[in-house]
Amino acid sequence: MSPAIQAILIIAAIVLGTIAFALYSVRHFKMEPQEFIVGGRSFGSVLLWILLAGEIYTSFTFLGAAGYAYQRGAPSYYILAYGTVGYVIAYFYLPRVWKIGKERGLMTWPDFLIDRYGSKTLGIGVALLQFFLAVPYITLQLSGLRTILSIAGYNMLNTTVEVSIAFLLIALFVFTAGIRGTAWASVVKDTLVLGAVLFAGVYLPLHFFGSSGAMFARVAQVHPHWLWLHPGDAPFGVNWYVTTVTLTAIGFFMGPANAQAVFSAKSEDAVRRNMIYMPLYQIVVIFVLLAGFTALIVTPGLKGSQGDQSFLLLLQKYFPPFVVGLVGAAGCLAGLLPASALLMGAASIFSRNVAGNTRFVRPMVLVCAVLALILWLFLSSNLVDLLLFYYNGITQLAPGMILAVYWRRVSAWAVGAGIVTGELIALYFLEFLKSTSGPYGINPGLIALAANVAVLLLITWVAPRRQPEAALT
Repeated sequence: MSPAIQAILIIAAIVLGTIAFALYSVRHFKMEPQEFIVGGRSFGSVLLWILLAGEIYTSFTFLGAAGYAYQRGAPSYYILAYGTVGYVIAYFYLPRVWKIGKERGLMTWPDFLIDRYGSKTLGIGVALLQFFLAVPYITLQLSGLRTILSIAGYNMLNTTVEVSIAFLLIALFVFTAGIRGTAWASVVKDTLVLGAVLFAGVYLPLHFFGSSGAMFARVAQVHPHWLWLHPGDAPFGVNWYVTTVTLTAIGFFMGPANAQAVFSAKSEDAVRRNMIYMPLYQIVVIFVLLAGFTALIVTPGLKGSQGDQSFLLLLQKYFPPFVVGLVGAAGCLAGLLPASALLMGAASIFSRNVAGNTRFVRPMVLVCAVLALILWLFLSSNLVDLLLFYYNGITQLAPGMILAVYWRRVSAWAVGAGIVTGELIALYFLEFLKSTSGPYGINPGLIALAANVAVLLLITWVAPRRQPEAALT
């Protein structure tokens, strides 16, 4: 049996087995809208932890982080930092958001904004924005999946067909099992990913260099200055690092799938505990970065989007097919399961907040899957570029979301104007200037967010809300 067939068979068996396990776990639940979208609001701390990890730690964490360490070096440390800061910020407002959602029967972020600001127009606008940002983020997972299957297939297979089949299969899984199915499938995914990254970050440096310290010494010898940030406003320097961590931390929970995870919790305490303990999962990122630095020395010379492949190319070259298959299966689940949560999030906001009928949510899952596939077939970008595009856009929702639980004076007009301002500035930098670094090395998404807040505050000061909503609880 050829190495490609061995590796692909292992991947197929694990992916299909994971889907079967999840379907079996949810067989007794009737998929009514509240069960399908937010799991009947019944997830305790452990299942919520697993669901959040399944959604947040994606193929980007698995491949993009290693690729960024390979291509950029120290700037990749931002991936380790922004999640931790994001959990700290969310600790203060997400439990209050959950409480309001529980009392008012909310299921999406547009639901929350409509309830807080009394404007369906704002809710529809935010729903459309989240929908159109979620679809490119799904393509990030598909790009990662293509990389994994291409390498696991030893470049002998048609990965476009394989990715399309796998993604449509996971879309049918979401259509059947809802958010609870994603949570149970994440049990397998998180276990495999943890094993894969421990292998990558612990064993690989030992195998090739004798220790992690020797690996770092080798990197410093071959690539001087690779392991520390450039000063000030240099490209991808300290200013870029600080502002990128700030931007992505603020927007960490603004995605459509994050709302469903939060509202699926059975208690305010379950949300709060997860914000305390989820930073422990950031340890996983350390091992992925170590794998990227190892690949930099062992498989040098990769350029562009090939950097995202560095870790798996190392495995393909130096390890037997069953190792490639096992690690590849972990990577495939790391792409497919977050994609499933994103599919459900996008479908939920469109059916509930745009179409106005939650009954459409299940067929919309399939529609979103087809749209994401079409976009992916024509989109060419590396994983980090896609992630930064997503966060620059989605973070513009944060001021309106966070202030909704703290400040009565803010109006729907102020929030909407701020979002439009921020999105236009972010679009200008990313699409017209083609820049991921603004003046003085600042991340342009944070510049857009600052303009967003300035407009929101100005309108609130000039024309405060005259009829505040019911008391914030």
